[in-house]
This record gives sequence, C-alpha cells and structure tokens, in this order.
Amino acid sequence: MTIIKVGVFISMLLITPMLVAQNTSVSLWEENLEQLSMDGEENNWEDELEELSNRLHEPVNINVATKRQLEEFPFLTELQIENILAYVYIHGQMQTVYELQLVEAMDKRTIELLLPFVCVKVVEDAFRYPSLKTILKYGRQEVLTRMDVPFYTRKGYEKYYQGPAIYHSLRYNFRYGDYFQAGIVGEKDAGEPFFALQDKKGYDYYSFYCLFKNLGKLKSLALGNYKLSFGQGLVLSTDFRLGKTFSMSTSEYRTGGIRKHGSTDEYNYFRGAAATVELLRFLELSVFYSHRSMDGVIKDGEITSVYKTGLHRTEKEADKMNAFTMQLMGGNLTYEKNKLKVGVTGVYYFFNHPYEPDLKKYVKYNLHGNDFYNLGVDYKYRLGKLVWVGEGAVGKQGYALLNQLKYKLLTGYQLLLIHRYYSHDYWSFFGRSFGEGSTPQNENGWYLAAEATPLAHWKFFAALDMFSFPYWKYRISKPSQGIDGMFQVVYSPRRNLTAYLNYRYKRKERDVSGTEGKITLPVCHHKLRCRFTYMPGGFVYRTTIDYNHFRQQDGAGYSFKGKQGWQCTQSCAYTFSGFPLGVSVQGTYFDTDDYDSRVYSSEKGLLYTFYTPSYYGEGFRYSAHVRCDMNKTFMFLVKFGQTVYRNRESIGSGNDLIAGNKKTDLQMQLRIKF
Repeated sequence: MTIIKVGVFISMLLITPMLVAQNTSVSLWEENLEQLSMDGEENNWEDELEELSNRLHEPVNINVATKRQLEEFPFLTELQIENILAYVYIHGQMQTVYELQLVEAMDKRTIELLLPFVCVKVVEDAFRYPSLKTILKYGRQEVLTRMDVPFYTRKGYEKYYQGPAIYHSLRYNFRYGDYFQAGIVGEKDAGEPFFALQDKKGYDYYSFYCLFKNLGKLKSLALGNYKLSFGQGLVLSTDFRLGKTFSMSTSEYRTGGIRKHGSTDEYNYFRGAAATVELLRFLELSVFYSHRSMDGVIKDGEITSVYKTGLHRTEKEADKMNAFTMQLMGGNLTYEKNKLKVGVTGVYYFFNHPYEPDLKKYVKYNLHGNDFYNLGVDYKYRLGKLVWVGEGAVGKQGYALLNQLKYKLLTGYQLLLIHRYYSHDYWSFFGRSFGEGSTPQNENGWYLAAEATPLAHWKFFAALDMFSFPYWKYRISKPSQGIDGMFQVVYSPRRNLTAYLNYRYKRKERDVSGTEGKITLPVCHHKLRCRFTYMPGGFVYRTTIDYNHFRQQDGAGYSFKGKQGWQCTQSCAYTFSGFPLGVSVQGTYFDTDDYDSRVYSSEKGLLYTFYTPSYYGEGFRYSAHVRCDMNKTFMFLVKFGQTVYRNRESIGSGNDLIAGNKKTDLQMQLRIKF
C-alpha cells in the first residue's frame, strides 16, 4: 500500500509540472498569434492551431525526430536543435525525456516549453514506411462540424442576402502520424445560399487535400489543396507566421515547404499537385503546379480586381465567384549540409485574362500584365552562436532583400538584427515577409531586438524598428518614415503565476483628413498592456488591462486633440478533475474615443480557431465557453457571447448594419474521433 502511495505521489510530481508546462507552451503560441492579429489583417489560423493540437496529442519521438520537425517549435534555437540531434547520434537513443537536461545549451525554461510536444520511445527496427493496411487500420479519423447562430438581423437580409443567417462548416480528416493525411472541408458563410442558386452542390466552398510524407526519397507529396512556403517569404509564402511581436520566435520562417490546406480560408492556397524529392542526402527538389479559379471582377475582358473575402451572399458578390483562373508552376532546390543551407525558388504564374486593375497613384507599381514571375535565393549559415539568415528576390521589375543576424550571447540572452530593403516596384503576388507593411514592397528598415533573463523569474524584451517608405502608401501621399519601439518585462515567480507589462510606441506619417493628400503629418500611437495569469489546480485566471493613446501632431495650421481608449478583461477557466468538462467565462469593458484608439481583446474560441475582435466606442462584452469531452469519441463545445454598446443605436454599416446596440451570437461545435 505504501508503494502505491509513493508511486502516485511521484506521478503527481511529474504530471503537475507537465500540465503547467503544457498551458505555458500553448500560452506562448496564443500570445504570438494575438499580437500578430492585433498588428495586421485578420488571419485564418486553423491549420496552425490544428497542428499544435496534433502535436499535443501525438508528440514527436525525439529519438527519430528530424531537424524539420524540431524547427516547428519556435522556442528552440538553431544551436539547441543541432545539439539535440547530435546527442541522439552520439549517445544513442534517449531513455527518458528528462535526458534533455544533459543536452548542451538546453536550459530549464526551454525544456519546460518543449516537454508537452515530445516523447521518448525506443525504436528497435529500422524505419519502414507503414503499409496501406497499417495506415487504414490504425489511422485516426476526425469529423468536426460547426454552427453559428446569430440572435440579430443584418440589413442585408431584408433584400440582398440570398441565404440563411446561419454559418456552418464540416470538416473530415484522416491522419496516420506524420506519414499520411487526407480530408475534405465544406463551408457556408452566413447569408450564403445552401443547395440553392449558385451553391446547388451544397456548401459555397469545398477543399480537398491528400498529403504523403517521408515515403522514402519522396519527402512529401500533396494532391488537391495545399500551401507553400520557401525561404523567408519574399517569393512564396501562404503562411502567416512572420511579424513584430514581443518575442523573437516570429522573426523568421524555419518550417516551410509543402503543407496541406485544411482550413476554411478561401483565398490563400494552391490547387493541384506538389512534391519534394530527396535527390541526395543534402539536396532536395520541390516542384509544384496549381490551377484554380479565383474571385474577382472582369470588365471588357480584363481582370480589374481580385476578391479575397470568399463571401458570396448577394447577387453582386455571387457574380464575382470563380470569375477567372490562375495557373502557377515552379520549384525549389535546397542544399543543406552541416552549418550551411542555400535554396533557390522560382515561380511563374498567369491568368486566363490580362490583369489590369485600376491602380491609384499609391499603388501604381503594383502587379499588372499578362504573365509574371519571381525568383529568389535564400540562405542560412550558423557559426557557433551566430546565425545568419536571409533571402534575395527579383520579379518582372524591382527586387527585395532581407537579412538577419541572431546571436545567443549565453543562456537567456539573445540579440537580433534584421535589415530589409523592398524596392517600390517589386511585387510578389504570394510573398509575405517581415516588415511594417503586409507585403514585401516599398519598404526599407532596420530592426534591432534583445531578450535577456538577468534575474531568476524575470525576462526582458526590447526592440526598435526604424523604417521608411520610398514611395507613397495608403493615406500617405509622399515618401515617409517611421519608428516602432517595443518593451516588455515578464515576471514568473512560480510555475503557475505570470505577470507581464509591455509598452509600444509607433510613429508614422499620415495624410490629414480632408486635404486630399496635400498635407501629411506624423501620428503617434502609444499602447500599454498589463496582464496577470494565475493557474492554481484546474483553474486559469487571467486579467488584462490595455490603454491606448493616439494623436496626430499639429502643423500646417492644423491642430488635433489626442484620442484615447482602454479596456479591462477578466477571464476564468476551470477544468474539472474526474469529469470531462471545462468551463470558461470572460468579461470585457471598453471605452475608446474613436476607431484610431480602438482596443483588442482575445477570448477563448472554438476548436482550431483564434478570436481577437477589436472594439471602439463604449460598451462591454461577456462570453461563456463550455467544452464537454463525453468520451474518447465525442466532444461537444458551445460558446455564447454578447456585445453591448452604450453610445450607439446601431452596429456596423451598409448591408451588415444591425439595428440596436446589442450583438449576440451562439456557436456550437461537435467533434467525433474514431
């Protein structure tokens, strides 16, 4: 009896830190996604969050892990990844995950973040790709369906919207480890018809995908819908992982290549076939071809605009559906040996109609013509604790360069320097990379960041980005420049308690409203955030307070008042022990002067979703989130939320106008695993 009690006690000592580490690791990812969502356009994170969930339930076996698999974890440095692989190669397979403490350069904090995503299994037999019988017998299947029911009516339903107000999606996925995935996705947005009009086949959007990996020399093969990312994204990237956050983990692409497209994003994907083949042990070749229909407007036989929202609610929106086709072909050749990695990426793409959009002056150098290409060379070299990463690219006109140096002084201390030069006339239809703008075009800049852990439980981050735009930008009718400063301090006195304070100052130039671009003055934006997170037992308490101050500087006879906004959010989540139920409630109060001083507040969403809405005006929002894992097969999730504005009698505008000051939603999700 004593032995059993001691065994249980030891298990609890091991399991409790693991659970806390899992929450901490997921929180790190969520913080980065939240900051990226607040800083740019709304993104679809379904595939990224699904992969994170899969890693939690199917950890990587560190004894057979590849470099590419370890690069998926942003908190691992290049040196740590190489040391883990070298340790297994020299000392043989690990017997326990706690052997990670013996790996050179692995500190306690990094190990805690890594533990939820890895495991140790001793592999005796030589690797063989699983047989079709094994895949079909032991593969995991998942059906995920979602329904959103609004308790309000938008103006568009009175006359223009052609379908019901309910949103619905259905996803099926078959997966066998990292070796094989296949699935189908169907989605109907609110207001779109279902089995009627232009959607007689049911859902408005379908996605099919099939992905093979590690099939001998064939490293990956994608059929159907897929995503591509190579280098640092100057030529090709359909991912959303780069940006400026209070962390160095989002500064570079490390994982890339070919990935499945299993989300409901109706724009950022390719359709066709793609494959990666290992020509030599240190040389890989990727080739791809895509032929897909796209939404847009055609006038006089020319494409005048590309429609990216995927909404087909009205007759006018439906007319844009599948208006033209795009074909793309290309490849990537990557050499990687020891400390050096060099890749060459090329793409050629064209539409079935000439692409001639109405180019206003600030976008006069954007893409137009009949056929297009981009060619880039990316590289990475590690010299001790110094890592140099970069890429250079050219298009039909213009060029882009990105270089970064990352240096790990010692455990807990890192420096990062990034320089980018994107010429005003460079354009890549599928390019996304590091910068102030959303595309690698018309931007120069230097970014310097540092992380330090000088004291136990304390972590500091500081960054400064100095950038300029050589040509006009949206609402900036002249060449301009700006500065973006970030500072954060994190205090973690215990495993289950974290507090941080961050501050961000951004100064850019902007046209004065009403002057038609004749007068441009600087605008200054201050953002301050304080967050406390406490995780005792099955509880998670989180308090967030934000303050914003926005002001355009006086000049040229114009005088402006400062605008400010603030919000306070309190959330509480509890997971019952011994009962498969998790409950989360959250409340937010916000008060801002206008849209420029708007605030953001993330809240717990449905499975594989991330929700960070913005608010302006005065009001409050509350939500409740309940998840019940009835058994290993069924999971049911329901979320209820309501936003109430105190200073307006309507919400939105145009066809999306809601009469009244309340917006109430009910979301439901059912997952079946077998």
